[in-house]
Amino acid sequence: MNGDMNMIIVMKPGASNDAIQNVINLVKENGLETHVSSGNEVTIIGVIGDKSRLEHRNLEIAPEVDKIVPVTESYKLSNRKFHPESSIIKVGNTFIGGDEFVIMSGPCSVESEEQIMQTAAAIKKAGAQILRGGAYKPRTSPYAFQGLEERGLQLMKEAKDATGLSIVCEVTSERAIEAATKYVDMLQIGTRNMQNFHLLKEAGKSGLPILLKRGMAATIDEWLNAAEYIMAEGNPNVVLCERGIRTFETATRNTLDLSAVPVIKQKSHLPIRSKPRNRRQKLRSTFIQSCFSRWCRWPYGRSASRSKDSTF
Repeated sequence: MNGDMNMIIVMKPGASNDAIQNVINLVKENGLETHVSSGNEVTIIGVIGDKSRLEHRNLEIAPEVDKIVPVTESYKLSNRKFHPESSIIKVGNTFIGGDEFVIMSGPCSVESEEQIMQTAAAIKKAGAQILRGGAYKPRTSPYAFQGLEERGLQLMKEAKDATGLSIVCEVTSERAIEAATKYVDMLQIGTRNMQNFHLLKEAGKSGLPILLKRGMAATIDEWLNAAEYIMAEGNPNVVLCERGIRTFETATRNTLDLSAVPVIKQKSHLPIRSKPRNRRQKLRSTFIQSCFSRWCRWPYGRSASRSKDSTF
């Protein structure tokens, strides 16, 4: 998408195809581009370029136009203003963002065939739909275990074949993306790479759904702009993951920001997951956070109010 989307044109419910096309033609005649989002009832036309060129065209009174809404946020494609209905993302045979209660589970790092096969069987029995595992691990220390890389991906694929679970794995480089796309159903961008813009672009080009974790010190707007990098490459299949932020608290590794969930639901149409479990947190704490995550959602529109958007 070239240029900024500075405003959107909201058509009236049930607007005819002719009326929609007339508005699109009018915008393009003035040297601007359009990005169309068609919902079940309402069509929204994003205007890309210098909106001042349309000031004399009185678009507000064009047939079947409901209203004109300025978009002041720097993120556009991930903005709920442009896409009022909550998105549902297909990962393998699982749909994230709809009525299904989705659980992703698995080891932080894939270490052996026995480990990943036993884990996959256990989480399948417990009701999980997606197996997560780390084949590429960015570590604070260069001397720590960095993952089995492609061999880890192969082990995850074997676990998928044995259990029917979909699989998601973190990627840390373009080379990792090239390898992972041969095995997994979803790519994960970890917290340390949330603002690795080249990696975000390459992940977007892969065509696979992307699980985008929030940076440990990132604001919500920075997080949504990271998603924008992926979506600008033509990949709308982004799932956000609130995994906790770094605070002054030392009793837990990270502080799970549950307040981010309803804020995201208000600002964006993208599904949001939460990851309550981190090292050094007790099981009881994990269970309590999971319960709050399960119900902490913003009742924004019909689709959003039906969503059950939490997982760990």
